[in-house]
Amino acid sequence: MKFSFSVASLLISGASAFVVQQQPPNMHQGSMMKTNTALQAVSKKDSYDVTLLPGDGIGPEITAATKEALAALCTRFGFEMNLKEALIGGAAIDAANDPFPQESLDQCLASDSVLLACIGGYKWDTNPRELRPETGLLKMRKEMGLFANLRPAKVLPQLIEASTLKREVVEGVDVMVVRELTGDVYFGTPKGIDVVDGQRVGYNNMIYSESEIDRIARVAGDVASKRGGKLCSVDKANVLDVSQLWRDVVTDVITKDFSDVELSHMYVDNAAMQLIRWPKQFDTIVCGNIFGDILSDEASMLVGSLGMLPSASIGESGPGVFEPCHGSAPDIAGEDKANPLAMILSAAMMLQYDLDRPEEAQLLEKAVEAVLDQGIRTPDIKQEGDGCKLVGCKEMGEAVAKLVAEIDMPAEVEV
Repeated sequence: MKFSFSVASLLISGASAFVVQQQPPNMHQGSMMKTNTALQAVSKKDSYDVTLLPGDGIGPEITAATKEALAALCTRFGFEMNLKEALIGGAAIDAANDPFPQESLDQCLASDSVLLACIGGYKWDTNPRELRPETGLLKMRKEMGLFANLRPAKVLPQLIEASTLKREVVEGVDVMVVRELTGDVYFGTPKGIDVVDGQRVGYNNMIYSESEIDRIARVAGDVASKRGGKLCSVDKANVLDVSQLWRDVVTDVITKDFSDVELSHMYVDNAAMQLIRWPKQFDTIVCGNIFGDILSDEASMLVGSLGMLPSASIGESGPGVFEPCHGSAPDIAGEDKANPLAMILSAAMMLQYDLDRPEEAQLLEKAVEAVLDQGIRTPDIKQEGDGCKLVGCKEMGEAVAKLVAEIDMPAEVEV
């Protein structure tokens, strides 16, 4: 697959909606079946069912702004998007005493795609583990089989001064972090807090199987082959047995099935340092769940604000979940200060990769670029003395929607 660049071709830069599909037996790695990555989206149609998960904090505000932009898009292109909200996170705990109720899961699974805002907040931080918003997010990923998370970090010319790093360090940065999402220490068992010899002992299990590593390595290999052809696998193989297995399997997959990709390995502590020291050395990064959780947030901040970056979580079948990289920002919730652009760009990813609407996706991306070109800024990307207009979340959504209705289509859409 090949896609033309625009502001948010920061998104995947040519990668498909990577869904691992089982192929006829082609055995390697002992008895493990070989898998292949391929585009899997619903066929283009006149009406789509999309589940919205507004979640917590600023979630309802950025969801409202995104709905406005999508409404303008549907009007212009003559198709329908049936947007139905469901509960997740703290809102679900308050309403149903469950961070991701079965009703929400069933609705997500029955949808063509899922658009998530954000979850969490101080209100629920002291709840028991099973009644915390993050538990609902983990449940959604596990139950929907969302094993791969794709997080782009591309520095935009319009916002280069918003980065806390020097221009010469971040100018031209375009990194994709491919994070495994349903394994590792977040899901490993046994886990818990027990009393041993009179004191509490907490423990988790950092665990991966060959097949889990194999399928994320194939996603990463496919991404890298359609970007710059470089893949850096991050681990801690010098001290962790699970990381040694990770390194062995990734090496085997990439060298055998992605010979055009230049593979390197880096310990996670060095990777964290190198992302700040010289981020332009990276093209595509693949890592396990906990390392990816940390490094993807670090990479995202290279661009100056998490409020600009979308992400996609995908699985072997069924709908994907598209969400901004940022959190729920409870400190500014309800104050009309949130930046909705990351969620709008997440909606563009959804259109591109789940709904088979590449033209509409590129127009939405172009509208975001045009808003930035017009000097419209939310507080998180506003710089002192930049001459730009400061707006709130609602007005930013309205500005994008207006441009969706007015601007010309991109000259070329390649698929």
